[in-house]
Amino acid sequence: MERIIPFTMTDLAKVTNHRSGEVKFGEKMLTIPKGENCMTFLKNCEAKYVLLGIPEDVGIRANFGRPGAASAWQSAISSIANIQHNRFCKGSQIVVLGKIDISKEMEEAKDLDFHQTADRKLLSTLVERIDKEVVHVITSIIKCGKTPIIIGGGHNNAYGNIKGTALGLGKPINAVNFDAHSDFRILEGRHSGNGFSYAYEEGFLKKYFIFGLHENYTSKNVLDILKKMEDRVNFNTYDEIKVRQQKNFQQELNTAYDFIKNDAYGIEIDLDALPNIASSAMTMSGFSIEELRQFVYFFGKNKNAAYLHICEGAPDLGEEKNNHLIGKLIGYLVTDFIKARKEII
Repeated sequence: MERIIPFTMTDLAKVTNHRSGEVKFGEKMLTIPKGENCMTFLKNCEAKYVLLGIPEDVGIRANFGRPGAASAWQSAISSIANIQHNRFCKGSQIVVLGKIDISKEMEEAKDLDFHQTADRKLLSTLVERIDKEVVHVITSIIKCGKTPIIIGGGHNNAYGNIKGTALGLGKPINAVNFDAHSDFRILEGRHSGNGFSYAYEEGFLKKYFIFGLHENYTSKNVLDILKKMEDRVNFNTYDEIKVRQQKNFQQELNTAYDFIKNDAYGIEIDLDALPNIASSAMTMSGFSIEELRQFVYFFGKNKNAAYLHICEGAPDLGEEKNNHLIGKLIGYLVTDFIKARKEII
């Protein structure tokens, strides 16, 4: 894991607001001790969850989105460190691994213009470089018998999560994606809109369910592709659940679960599915935060849930006074997932 920038105990202390009479996650979460082999420590420690940051928005730029998702990791870890350690959820269950160093790719991407064909190709090449790093780290975590919780970056990182988990387990996996978009677009070079289609095409993704597609922002081409593949790729739409009320939210959770439950699966969360959340593709209409939390809890309480990925949140794109709120939201989702694991079925 050469490209990992470790999160140290000193780093943790800096973001933890200590208060007399209280115990925070930041005082109980584990970090990799200096000089110790990362893999050996992960294999032997009792914590079950490995927190990993991917501070990048190269994949979003390659998909003509607004950059800003690189800031989610720092916001999230600062909030998670200040969650109360208590009987409901314990910080000692988490190892904070750190973040993947993507500074070089970010620097190379910053002046590239999506409208220029040559620059688009360069952006895709940078995404492929990021893919390799994500695959390597996720594979290593899975082989240690731990559950990755991945924060930040664009949804291009779904590819690395899926491939890494599949390689770590030695077999293809399924995925359920809470998203306004399918991210199953054509194989036109890597970006944040085709992580799942690439993973599927290469045989790492077995079955895929998209939860809450927005009908206004799904192309006819994608809908035609999904229709032809309905045995292995299925979906519902936000509009039929919440607007027309043709389908029931709770029942749809069960429908999606039945579709993916028989194999290991990843839980993918795109924060642009929530209204008024600063992200690369903000929406005014979408599921509530409570419904997203229910979604994470529901899918987390099955033994086949292999990882949680929360992406596309972009604190830097919001009002400065509210930047911390995305980190706080991510903190809720992380603890909902961990609490769900107590009720594995």
